[in-house]
Amino acid sequence: MVTASAQATRAARSSAPKEHIYFWEGKDKTGKLIRGEMRAASDAVVKASQRRQGVTVTKVKKQAMSRGHKVTDKDISLFTRQLATMMRSGVPLLQAFDIGIKGAGNPGLSRLLNEVRTEVESGSSLSQAFSRFPLHFDKLFCNLVAAGEQAGILDGILDRLATYKEKILAIKSKIKSALFYPAAVIAVSAIVVAVIMIWVVPTFKDVFASFGADLPGPTLVVIGISDFFVAFWWLIFGILIGAIMGIAAAYRRSTAMQATVDRIVLKLPVVGEIVTKATIARWARTLSTMFSAGVPLVEALDSVGAASGNHLYTLATREIQTAISTGMSLNMAMQNSGMFPTMVVQMVSIGEEAGQLDNMLSKVADFYDREVDDAVAAMSTLLEPLIMVFLGVVIGGLVVAMYLPIFKLGAVV
Repeated sequence: MVTASAQATRAARSSAPKEHIYFWEGKDKTGKLIRGEMRAASDAVVKASQRRQGVTVTKVKKQAMSRGHKVTDKDISLFTRQLATMMRSGVPLLQAFDIGIKGAGNPGLSRLLNEVRTEVESGSSLSQAFSRFPLHFDKLFCNLVAAGEQAGILDGILDRLATYKEKILAIKSKIKSALFYPAAVIAVSAIVVAVIMIWVVPTFKDVFASFGADLPGPTLVVIGISDFFVAFWWLIFGILIGAIMGIAAAYRRSTAMQATVDRIVLKLPVVGEIVTKATIARWARTLSTMFSAGVPLVEALDSVGAASGNHLYTLATREIQTAISTGMSLNMAMQNSGMFPTMVVQMVSIGEEAGQLDNMLSKVADFYDREVDDAVAAMSTLLEPLIMVFLGVVIGGLVVAMYLPIFKLGAVV
């Protein structure tokens, strides 16, 4: 029965006309000029919708879907915190959306909130309205909001959601900040080496040719590499860019590629440890948030796997979900997956026995958050001297190789 209903819903959505964003302008019952935006299948739908609200539409214009700034996770997190605060203060839902729309600094977020508000105003529940925009409100977000609506604790659920999103964003920010410095240095050094090979070394080569003397081995090697760069620079950059784009496209489309890349990342020295700890923290915090909101464990694991951010942990979560649905305890299922440290499994076991699984998972997440902080600080301290050595060997080696002939000539003179 459920399957047939789901299929019917999907069929109805697929057969529905394509919707666009329309800018409208009109006058309310008092004659005041008002304007706004909404998602609809046609301008006639916009006019009919506004007419039901007592607005006489005088102008309707279809907007490009990509118009405006991109809505980021940080925008959604900030709005969730604002919505939770306003609802806890007794502000009605639609009025809270109006405040959020007017106060949004990002035009894209303002349009998104306006579309969600329109859905709510037309009779949809808040969770149903959010689910219409899965790009910005994932399954976890919608499930928690639905649980809050059913239990009558929407403000508390939104507060937990805001805290959850803020902590997840903090973990992502720490990892990005840790990887940005070495990535930037490597990129800059690659550009410097390319400039030296394509423009600087050929100039030295012409100077050395006028000497008519035999060149040292290191200089000949560098000149040979430079000649290859000059002749095939387009091929080198084409292969490099093509490989990056190809791997990125394959990663998005192929689960096998995702599993391979994520497995390699987890095994990398230093970086793999940070990613593993961050993934476990995100996994534990997501499950804690879902479980504390009253979502059944098996159902909660649907969202936990996708929120982990690593394909291997997504697969492990599916195995755990299957094991739990057959009667196995969570700690045993986690232990059998082989993806969680013994300490995490034992803490989950204690939480299950004490009936405080959500609190124990939250403590696990807090512990691994601190571990990520320490690991990032240690990696930054370790990488600085390694990067200096790398730059010294690469750039310094090139400079020495090109100046060896000059030193040799100076010795002869």
